Amino acid sequence: MTESVPVRCPACRREHLYAAPSYPCACGAPVAAPLDPRTAPTAVTHRVWDEQWIAVDCPACGRRAHWPQPELDCPCGTVLRIPVARAGAERTAPTGTEAGAGAQPWSDAGPAAPDDPAATAPPRSTARPDAAAPHTASGAEAEAASGARARPPVPAAGPSHGPEQRRGVFRPVAIRTARDAVTVAALYLRWLGYPDVRRADQRPPHGIGLAARGMLAQVDPTACRASVRDVECLWLTAMTESAGCVYFSLTGYAPDARDRADSLGVPLFVLGPTGTPLPANGPARDLAGTDPH
Repeated sequence: MTESVPVRCPACRREHLYAAPSYPCACGAPVAAPLDPRTAPTAVTHRVWDEQWIAVDCPACGRRAHWPQPELDCPCGTVLRIPVARAGAERTAPTGTEAGAGAQPWSDAGPAAPDDPAATAPPRSTARPDAAAPHTASGAEAEAASGARARPPVPAAGPSHGPEQRRGVFRPVAIRTARDAVTVAALYLRWLGYPDVRRADQRPPHGIGLAARGMLAQVDPTACRASVRDVECLWLTAMTESAGCVYFSLTGYAPDARDRADSLGVPLFVLGPTGTPLPANGPARDLAGTDPH
């Protein structure tokens, strides 16, 4: 277990006992940010990309990975950023030079954070973006009308290991916020064999887009079920990049979205509150290697 440190809120002066959450390293060992009890916490008033994630070395294998900056929600409404010891952690966001220009890459064990979930996960509504959606919808409808058999895109480079190989047990992270949902999706993609997860260059109509070599993913942490158009947009975007795709939803999928995903071969996962992605269709069971057949 990680060591607990006393934390005093600078706004209401209330004292808390805080322990940093632990996350699973690629080697399977738990990793927790080393806290600095000698430094006072600070109130989060404005979120900056570089301040959302810190680099921590795994105590078991020495692998350096990026994990969420420890934070605590005080009952008074103040969000506290918990200081970490510089000897064991370093606040640094991965740069584009580590995994290719133009991308905010994630390390082998964790993601470079999206912006504030309230900003990156806009509320669902009937209004749709007018920039790319008309073209994607018409393309999908034309493909369906043509009667051609839909095939999922072939990834440019497959995962580092397949379902048939042993990859250990996935270690979930409890989902309480939209940011947790993105973290779980990133960890699951790494568990599937895509270590170079980063935020996608193109933002999807809903939720947050993730990308890895040969794979695109959409994480939808909103309270509405994913629609058939959401699935089609993801699939068509993956087609243009010659990549595979996978959809993660916190709420689930509309019946017609499931049917369309089955015909296109798009894996659908539902993010449970315990942090375990649950396959919602046949392609997802195949991808996860849990197909009973």
